[in-house]
Amino acid sequence: MLVIVAPGQGAQKPGFLAPWLDLPGFADRLAAWSEIVGLDLAACGTTGSAEEIRDTAVAQPLLVAAALAAAAELGGTPDLVAGHSVGEFAAAAIAGALTPAQSLELIRERAQAMAKAATLTETGMTAVLGGEEQEVLAAIERHGLTPANINGAGQIVAGGTLEELAAFKGDPPARARLVSLSVAGAFHTVHMAPAVERLRAAAAGVTPADPRITLLSNLDGEPVASGADLLSRLVEQVASPVRWDRCMATMTEMGVTRMIELLPGGTLTGLAKRGMSGVATVALKTPDDLDSARELLK
Repeated sequence: MLVIVAPGQGAQKPGFLAPWLDLPGFADRLAAWSEIVGLDLAACGTTGSAEEIRDTAVAQPLLVAAALAAAAELGGTPDLVAGHSVGEFAAAAIAGALTPAQSLELIRERAQAMAKAATLTETGMTAVLGGEEQEVLAAIERHGLTPANINGAGQIVAGGTLEELAAFKGDPPARARLVSLSVAGAFHTVHMAPAVERLRAAAAGVTPADPRITLLSNLDGEPVASGADLLSRLVEQVASPVRWDRCMATMTEMGVTRMIELLPGGTLTGLAKRGMSGVATVALKTPDDLDSARELLK
């Protein structure tokens, strides 16, 4: 069984789109989508600085567009799709529940709303690597933080105010390593609540289809039941923790043996190597990875 997954915010790197623009039609696709999101996606992904593409309003449309463009180059139909955080919007389009245009229109609103919410309070995120899960979760709660991403494979991301994160750094869980993340705010926490209503209003104008391919939700790792269920979950997810651990558990239960991670790949296949024993993985980073990925499609 094959799953195609789309990465979340933080996967982008300066210049990551550059080698892809030589592929026939790739730049044209990005140009059309640039009109939808109000950004020059090709420029963002080639000459944009690390700071420029760290901006939530830029990073989210850039990641969704990159994943969808890579999926179009890859071709083929997976048995299962999933996306991490913003990657869910790319996964939804691959599953046929949203069109690429609908996905990008919604992500434009989500990105702008979350960027605005991030300016209201100084917040951030810290990755916790290792440690005993219950001890890590208890320490996060003790400091008033939220386990914004429970990624499995020994990785949990805490989100909250900078003061809370500083206190957490001074009192870390046993046997855990803390890494501050270069993100603009505490995503998937209560601090993103102001963004929920804007996305809900945008979603009200979208008519989704039911997924044609099984699509897993970050809320609980379960398959999405319908297009209406999808939209509800995408809205709620903005201020709710990402349960990638449960997505991986469902993949394992369903018998996934192969995983392709769309552009810019690496993060989710890395988690799979540690948390999904025996699964063959390919991460799309450059066009040179397409042949290996197509082998997994067979």
